[in-house]
Amino acid sequence: MQRILIVEDDLDIQELLKNFLQEVGYAVTLASDGIEAISLFASTHFDLILLDIMLPKFTALLSVN
Repeated sequence: MQRILIVEDDLDIQELLKNFLQEVGYAVTLASDGIEAISLFASTHFDLILLDIMLPKFTALLSVN
């Protein structure tokens, strides 16, 4: 099963994406800010990361670096 990390601070968008992706067969992990995303990324392999551009505590551009 392919793993997707969703990095999104809006809980409604997080839930919408998670529900859709799980229904079509993906394993989904959620992060609400860039710091949490980096921690998860360092400890888990993800096949895809869906990354919000404007995050609390960290911008997406800093996360990518």
